Amino acid sequence: MNTDYGADLRATVGRAASALRVMPEADVRKRPAPGKWCAAEIIGHLIDSASNNHQRFVRAMFRSDLRFDGYAQDPWVDVQHYREAPWTELVTLWEAFNLHLARLMRATPASVRTASRSDHNLDQIGWEPVPAEEPVTLEYFMRDYIGHLKHHLRQIDTTLCDEPTLQRAMR
Repeated sequence: MNTDYGADLRATVGRAASALRVMPEADVRKRPAPGKWCAAEIIGHLIDSASNNHQRFVRAMFRSDLRFDGYAQDPWVDVQHYREAPWTELVTLWEAFNLHLARLMRATPASVRTASRSDHNLDQIGWEPVPAEEPVTLEYFMRDYIGHLKHHLRQIDTTLCDEPTLQRAMR
């Protein structure tokens, strides 16, 4: 990944938002299989992820650990009815929240981002978990967030698009 991961997030989100906005409303509500999220629900999940991780990243600046509450992803998506929400509103919220996170990442002092933290629960809440006994940095957690976001964009791309539209956004 790019060494300036805030810029990587900003660029990815900008390109992906443009591609997402032109997807037909009917298509973004189709579930690829029973029990699987549709594109609107995936973007909703990414909004929830942005919301939770925003608070985690800010709180990490004022403490020495990286221990944060998790959240029940499926029930969060269900109760917010993302599948019925206006698509352009979801994409706009997702884009704005992530541009804010990119700004936060770039504004976080290197000394805070790269400080080794032995006390964490990224073995439980990380997208790419880190064993509890291994120290980790906030920088790793921020990069992990971007990896998770790109994973879900690829998921939308492979289930909805004839061409890898969002794949190009992640380069």
